[in-house]
Amino acid sequence: MIYQQLGRSGLLVSRTCLGTMTFGNQAWGCDADECRQLTNAFIEGGGNFIDTADLYANTASESILGTLLQDHDRDALVIATKGWFPQANHANARGLSRRHIITACEASLKRLKIDTIDLYQFHGPDPYTPLDESLGAMADLIRSGKVRYAGLSNFHGWQVVQANEAAKRAGITSLISGQYMYNLLRRDIERDIVPACQSEGLGVICWSPLASGFLSGKYRGREAPPPGSRFDQMGKVLLPRFWNEHTIALVERMAAMAKELNEHLVAVALAWCLAQPGITSVIAGASKLHHLEPQLRAAELNLPEAMLAELNQAFPCDRGYPDDWFQVAGANTFPPEYIRQA
Repeated sequence: MIYQQLGRSGLLVSRTCLGTMTFGNQAWGCDADECRQLTNAFIEGGGNFIDTADLYANTASESILGTLLQDHDRDALVIATKGWFPQANHANARGLSRRHIITACEASLKRLKIDTIDLYQFHGPDPYTPLDESLGAMADLIRSGKVRYAGLSNFHGWQVVQANEAAKRAGITSLISGQYMYNLLRRDIERDIVPACQSEGLGVICWSPLASGFLSGKYRGREAPPPGSRFDQMGKVLLPRFWNEHTIALVERMAAMAKELNEHLVAVALAWCLAQPGITSVIAGASKLHHLEPQLRAAELNLPEAMLAELNQAFPCDRGYPDDWFQVAGANTFPPEYIRQA
């Protein structure tokens, strides 16, 4: 396993992170016994970074993970969770108010059966709560010893900058991470979010690096997702996001690449993510033990330059204006023969 500092912090995390959204999910997840096998295999394979959220399986994911952590060296692990989604029917049980952040964090600590959360993340932005209030609450959690580091997820690039400035005002040196959907088929974050994270010192953690399983090859040869699968149950969201003739063709090409490397398609897809600028770790989601093995190997897989270039061109991110303007105007204004960087 390869480890990397998360953002500008000194926190070392495995480049493959165990995601626990499947833990306790009765629709397309795994039961407690399978969760135990996955957690044990991940840690035995050198993984130290585990991510969950109070949202997952209606808090069951955190509870299951909390039980499993009792069998392992807590100090050797980096435990991350998130808060933001509604946890009750009343108006204050959601978002990033001081009240909800502190209440949600303390509830997560109890379910996880730990004293401190290594990385506590805002699961989304709150359009109604001032960021100074949110980051002030996070700062208090850090000073009290309940949280070690702060991160965010699903924020716009400009919101990342605003949140980091609010963190500094609250006395936190910096947020250290941003967790975002990122895979070969959806590269949206390359426009503004990854540059913002890089500029602000946040490492990027990728969720859905396999495009909800589409890039695993499990749907190869099918015209429609099988009944009961995640794509079947979440079709309104996932089908238009990932499933079309171009993505189907790309999966076939990636399968050929994987065969050439004597590797699994999953490892190729994750290795592509990890090769991109600003990416620290990819979240490995699994419901069966054999799903996890290639995701662990991806942390140490370096794709050949020719393959990497081909994949980069398969679904390039259209960064639009003003990036396309600068490509032309910037090249003329700052010609390389005039400027030499140290």
